[in-house]
Amino acid sequence: MAPGLFKCVECNEDANELHRDYSNGILKITICSSCKKPVDKYIEYDPVIVLIDATLCKIQAFRHILFNTEINIHWKLCVFCLLCEAYLRWSLLQGSQASNDPADIIRYTKEWEFYCMFALAALELAVFCIGVLFILWTSQRCCGCSLEFTPLLKALLLSSYGKVLLIPAVIWEHDFSPLCFSLIRLFVLTSNSQAIRVILNCSRRLSLLAVCGGLLLETWVAQALKTLQVCSQDYLSML
Repeated sequence: MAPGLFKCVECNEDANELHRDYSNGILKITICSSCKKPVDKYIEYDPVIVLIDATLCKIQAFRHILFNTEINIHWKLCVFCLLCEAYLRWSLLQGSQASNDPADIIRYTKEWEFYCMFALAALELAVFCIGVLFILWTSQRCCGCSLEFTPLLKALLLSSYGKVLLIPAVIWEHDFSPLCFSLIRLFVLTSNSQAIRVILNCSRRLSLLAVCGGLLLETWVAQALKTLQVCSQDYLSML
């Protein structure tokens, strides 16, 4: 990572280095010139501790991940999360179409419906990101500031890692599954909001506004697609 691109996880000040490497393998953590605390305490922590702090939505952990590490798995993580969400929708769809006909066992393995659920999940994610980025772009433009879309998009994708929890929620299905799905969705939105705060160093109100705006746009598109699907089915049944 190029010099000057590091951030202090405590006060968000720029830093040229995270540590100094002396002879004989001795490392000394750099102290922030602004807050007089270690620039990044997480470089000494086990990755599991970092993940736990990120799960708790600690802003220091988010700064460490987004600014002081070279994590470039956001697109792979995005595809994996979409697969998790598509599997959830596909399993719920198959459950609602259950039948005692043995021939349904063969139909159950059809992949076409799963691909459709994946495409739908990808479309809704794209609409959500567009809504969030548009609100943030409008806000920054009103303030006379520019907005870099690449780090924001990366932060949104990385902070959606909570969607992987959908798989165990489906496997261990129980009466509280709808509540679990809602809590997972709330956790993902909270992580998205925290990631926006870290990248833009903005207020919590703006990040929540952007996330809520993206969610409303995503919900509107999803409802429009469902209405279109119902209308098309009714039209085909009349033929």
